[in-house]
Amino acid sequence: MLLLGPPVLLFALFTWQVVVDGPLVGLDERLSGALVHPDRASEVLADLGNVGVAGPALVIALGYAAWHGRAAGTDRWWLAPSAGGVAMVLVPVLVVPLKAWTDRPGTPAVPPAVGYYPSGHTVTAVVAYGAATLLLLPLLRSAAVRRALVLLCAALVAAVSFGLVRRGYHWPLDVAAGWCLGAVLLICLSLLVGRPVGGDSRPRSAGVPDAGPGPR
Repeated sequence: MLLLGPPVLLFALFTWQVVVDGPLVGLDERLSGALVHPDRASEVLADLGNVGVAGPALVIALGYAAWHGRAAGTDRWWLAPSAGGVAMVLVPVLVVPLKAWTDRPGTPAVPPAVGYYPSGHTVTAVVAYGAATLLLLPLLRSAAVRRALVLLCAALVAAVSFGLVRRGYHWPLDVAAGWCLGAVLLICLSLLVGRPVGGDSRPRSAGVPDAGPGPR
């Protein structure tokens, strides 16, 4: 639970600065001016955060985790996939009101509009790729494959974040807030699926008695 503290506090700080137009906003705008360089590559990277791209990746992971858990006879096999789906559904539920409330304008690289804080593409990428990774990690036996999956998830989120800032679709602070909000959802997901609820989450074995409370 202590892991929730840093992202929550950082998100609160960033949001406060955006609402009151604080010093971080001026620094954010100067940083954006130095980083923005619209090109086709940055557009492609930013598109990795679209629901149409990140969503199917999560759906595949949800389906595989559900199939594997049910085939293995895992108690409450549906819990982890359902929690992953709920985390993704919560993205627009949280992001849309925040965009309307903060009413932040976009960068000079996009048409005049408001509602850019926080970055929905960033939160989508963090939750979709992150939840897929959390669901698949326990099913992989190879440590090397698990490390590769975590690195792939981090690379995808980093690519989306870089593309959004480089193309000028979002201010850097929008993206940083997206990391924080996505991290909160992932931590809540890991807390839910990381411990059995109402019983053992391991596959059941018929005819094998419990070893009891004594030494194992």
